[in-house]
Amino acid sequence: MANRSETLFAEAQRHLVGGVNSAVRAFRSVGGTPVFMRRGAGAWIEDEDGKQYVDYVLSYGPLAIGHAHPEVVEAISQTAANGTSFGAPTVLETELAVLVRELMPSIERIRMVNSGTEACLSAVRLARGYTGRDRILKFRGNYHGHVDALLVEAGSGVLTLGIPGSPGVPAAVTEMTLTAPYNDLEAVRSLFADYGDTIAAVLVEPVSGNMNCVPARPDFLAGLRQICDDSGALLVFDEVMSGFRAALGGAQALYGVKPDLTCLGKVIGGGLPVGALGGRAEVMEHLAPSGPVYQAGTLSGNPLAMASGLATLRNLSQPDVHARAEAWTRRLVAGLRERADAAGVPFATHQAGTMFGLFFTHADTVERFEDVAGCDAERFVRFFHGMLEAGVYLAPSAFEAGFVSTAHDEAALSHTLDAAERVFSHL
Repeated sequence: MANRSETLFAEAQRHLVGGVNSAVRAFRSVGGTPVFMRRGAGAWIEDEDGKQYVDYVLSYGPLAIGHAHPEVVEAISQTAANGTSFGAPTVLETELAVLVRELMPSIERIRMVNSGTEACLSAVRLARGYTGRDRILKFRGNYHGHVDALLVEAGSGVLTLGIPGSPGVPAAVTEMTLTAPYNDLEAVRSLFADYGDTIAAVLVEPVSGNMNCVPARPDFLAGLRQICDDSGALLVFDEVMSGFRAALGGAQALYGVKPDLTCLGKVIGGGLPVGALGGRAEVMEHLAPSGPVYQAGTLSGNPLAMASGLATLRNLSQPDVHARAEAWTRRLVAGLRERADAAGVPFATHQAGTMFGLFFTHADTVERFEDVAGCDAERFVRFFHGMLEAGVYLAPSAFEAGFVSTAHDEAALSHTLDAAERVFSHL
């Protein structure tokens, strides 16, 4: 007898492309049927058959304080009662901007947008407009949204589906995009030696969340900062995932490196569609209407999204709240490693704040896309389905990071580690 998800997915495929509205949800790389969820509370979600799971996807990162947090629900409800959109300024936009600037001092001016993809797209246009240069340098396995110029050796969804990075994108668009291995300063220096006076920006995930979770080496970001300073290129941090997760002030606070521009998304909206681009006032003032680089959006600064983001970040900013979630994440990855070791399963982990990565590998280090690509994908698939059956929801891809919320507690930890012990014993 088919479960509800199988029936619902069959129906969805009659109307939605691939049955989904975001490609990774389709379970293509792990097999089986996507699980249809109907509600969430705290660290747990429930599918259409009533089965519950500890959730480590958390809408791919935004739900830093868990599902249906009462403060977020109340903020959205109260705001909606006064109107859902105006196409005019609201106080909420300024309040969220002030809070973000307090948490990330490198952001002197900010522009709200509707997604991380839109933030990265705008960052590329702004960098080109500000510098008068055309080339962008990015890194293999870093994903910056489905932007034409950035779908070159991208991570996450395109890796999950095993498709080329830029079908449908003219070569003339991508020829202005240079790529280098992640965590490889010498490769960057070599590219700057050849193209330095034409490179507008270096765009990097300071903690890569799109080839699983791979943090930058301690010297890597500082090296990029120096190279950009020497060449006149802008350093752009894509903190769509790492923002408010790698640390409360993002990876830039964790590493002590100040970018020229920062792309934000996910947590900044608390589960509603929001993104933001912020950075040095001198650069940001080149955006319209202050400057000549055009950018606009009908729903940018939407009051519901602003209210959700404010409630989330205010809660997350309370004393010790983020630190407790980080400590919980450390216990999680340590517990998983212990159980993998006990079962004799080659296994490595990464952690950056409340982000984590799981790798089935014999390698001592996982620092680049090539390291991630060399992991045991078949073993991950078995682990994924074993954990899913045991009531633990992980991303259906070996190239996606995992996330923890402030709502994850002792019960969630025990459930997860007990499940992992059983699953590892069969791998």
